[in-house]
This record gives sequence, structure tokens and C-alpha cells, in this order.
Amino acid sequence: MVEFPIPRTVKQFATQFSHAGFSLFIVGGAVRDYFLGRATSDFDFATDAQPDEVMNLFPSVIPTGIKHGTVTVLFRGSSYEVTTFRIDGDYRDARHPETVHFVRSLQEDLKRRDFTINALAVNAFTGEIHDFHNGLKDIDIRLIRAIGNPVERFNEDALRILRACRFVSQLDFSIHNETLSAMKSYAHKLQQVSGERVKNEFWKILESPLPSKGIYTMYECGALAIWFPELTMGDQITQKGFHTLDVMRHGIAACDAVSRTKPLVRLAALLHDIGKVPAKQLQPSGDVTFHRHEEYSVKLAKKILTRLKCSNQEQKVVLNLIQHHMFHYTPEWSDGAVRRFVNRVGKEALDDLFSLRLADQIAIHGTPSPHAIMQLEKRIKKVIETSSAFSIQDLAISGNDLAILGIPRGPEMGIVLHQLLETVLDDPSENEYEKLRVIAWNFYEQRIKQPKEQS
Repeated sequence: MVEFPIPRTVKQFATQFSHAGFSLFIVGGAVRDYFLGRATSDFDFATDAQPDEVMNLFPSVIPTGIKHGTVTVLFRGSSYEVTTFRIDGDYRDARHPETVHFVRSLQEDLKRRDFTINALAVNAFTGEIHDFHNGLKDIDIRLIRAIGNPVERFNEDALRILRACRFVSQLDFSIHNETLSAMKSYAHKLQQVSGERVKNEFWKILESPLPSKGIYTMYECGALAIWFPELTMGDQITQKGFHTLDVMRHGIAACDAVSRTKPLVRLAALLHDIGKVPAKQLQPSGDVTFHRHEEYSVKLAKKILTRLKCSNQEQKVVLNLIQHHMFHYTPEWSDGAVRRFVNRVGKEALDDLFSLRLADQIAIHGTPSPHAIMQLEKRIKKVIETSSAFSIQDLAISGNDLAILGIPRGPEMGIVLHQLLETVLDDPSENEYEKLRVIAWNFYEQRIKQPKEQS
């Protein structure tokens, strides 16, 4: 029989249990990934020792989830999460069991897990493999199958539906028919799942080799319509020009075309055109237009990001990319126009915006057309080398300086600062304190103070 390779420190950890008359098993993803040839050093453990017994075995133990039998043991520079074998009671919130009963049977413990491929266990001392649900066979045939009755598994925790979709993307597996049928029946229960938990699973889809596999599985089982209804509205909404895909499928294809190292850009690519649905207009000529669809896309994407409990910074990055994805560069742009483009987008966002644009092209044509972007990148490099100011923060004069001059803080000072920035964007040589001081005061006197007094 094939034996799982046990790292030395893990075997020493297991010895502490063995000497005390207990057993310790490696469970979950680490075992599955070993048989898939995927490297992992992140181990979860299950034991027949009760939480208080585990805590008595080691000097440093954190009761991280002791109510459900989980403690974290600090052992020789590593931290190991250990959970006591258990049987779960009823699930009333589609997430947590109301009660937990500790047991001494590994087989009973593995029955409560989600999928057969995740119900493998390895004796952490001997390396012996335990497979009570034919998980190794399902790994071999690349199949995601719920343990026991799939209806019960998804009724216990609806997030398992998204986990199945995530494994489709991560592992390139298929879903067993009965499991998929149960996912469709219970997808509505995903409404009870928190945005944080959904985001965590969806991010893993975005970071997988081909997120489209997981996203289309979400679509097939109904999960996409629940958490991304703004995206599914684009289903069957055809587009003009070279587009061969509808709005929804175009976004999914663009998402695939972005590097997996950029999940936020992938999310922006997925959502960048969702505003075409409310923006769509049929002209008298018969043509279809989507004017200002990027503005609608930002509003709809904001709803999705809020629903997923994305941070303010994550929202800022994604919405900024969506807002500016429709730029059209031509060699006729002046240096001032290039500087204004950098100002609008932000220097830190340029690479991501170009990645989104290339992904958009791939989703339309099958291949990118990088020539215009390469030209723009050269222009940007040139203006950055010769310019020092692309934002108000880069100006050689500050708000405090303007206050000393006598310009009142508040909206009026904001108007002056924006005027100074416009001046510097047109001519970088103006970004000197004395020059800006004169320009600021003259502008304030002539355009703000005097008209205000005359009124």
C-alpha cells in the first residue's frame, strides 16, 4: 500500500499523541493534494483525544475553536490545528452545527466532511492511509462527489456549493450528477451565507488557473444569479462590432485572460462591461449603442463589491479600473493629455489597467493587440521622466502655504489647488513654489474673491 510521506517534525508531533495512548491523523486538503501531485506544507489534524486532553499534552496550546473541538498547538516552531473526532448535530444557520458530540472513531468523524476527495486521512505516525468513501478513486477519475446524501451535506452548510465550484476551477475536476443536482436545489440557501465567506471562496476561484470553470459551474447551479445577479443579467445580451460573446460570457473570458497573480484585475475584467445592460439603447438606425456603460458598470460593480464585504482599498482598485477601461489612445495626444491620463488613472494603477485592456482584447479577438498600449507606455515613461507632478500632492506648494497667503481653507482652496495642478499638467516647468504662489494668488483674487465681493 502507498504510504503518505510524513515530515519529521509532524512525526515527532504525532509521537506525543501515540505515547499518551491517542491517535493523530492528517486530514483534508493536504492528503488530497499529495495524490494530485500538488505540494503542500499546510496540515490539518484530527484526533481521538478530547480538547482538554490535547491541551494537557503540550505546554503551548491556543483554544482557537474549542467549542467545536479545535485547538492550535505550538510545537517546535510550528503551529498545528488539531480537531477532536466529532459528530455534528443539526445545522440551523446553514453553517454551524447546533451541537457537537466528540467521538473516538475516525470513520464517524470523516462522515461529516463535504466531499469524498476531502475525506481521506493519514496516520500521522505510520503514514497509513484511510479511505472510507472511495476518495482515492474519485481523485483518479477527477470527480467531486458529496459524502453520503448530497442534499444533507448542502443543507448543513450551503457554502459547500461554492467550495465545489472552487474545486472545479482549482483542480479541473467535474461534479458528480447527484451532487450537482443537489447544488441546484439548495443554491438558494447561499443567501444565508455571509459575504466574507463567499468572498473567501470566490477569491480562490479568481486565483485558480481558469476561473471560468468555477464561474460557469456557479452559473449552472444557480449560485451566480444569487451573488452576482448584475453579471447574469448580461446572459444573452449580444454586443455589436467584433464581439462574438454576450456581455456575461465576454466578462468571464476577459477574467480568464488576466494573470492569476492579479485577482483584483480579474474581478475588474469580469465586471467591466456589466453596465452595458442598463446602458443598451436601440437607435432609429437599428444600431445598438452602450454609451457611458463604464459609468453604469461602476455603479453595479459597487453593489457586488459591497455585497462581498470587499475592503475600501479593494473597491477603489476595482472600480478605478472599470471606470477607465474605455480609454482610446492615439499618437495625437499631447504630453499634457498623457499627463492628465496618468492623473486620472493614477501611476500605480497603469499596469493593471493595461492588463485589463489586453484581456478585453483577448476576450473579443482571441489575441491581444498591444501596439497602442506599447506606444502609450513609451509616452508615459517620457512624461514621467520630464514631469514631477501628476497630483495635487506632487505640487511644489501646499495647502498650508496657500493658507499663509490668505486663501481660506475649504472648497475655495480646493478650486485653487486644482487650477494649479491643471497649470502644471500643461507645463511641468511651472511647478516651482514662487511661480505657483503668484498663480494661486492671482487666480484667487480674480476668479474667486472679486466675483464673490461683487455679488
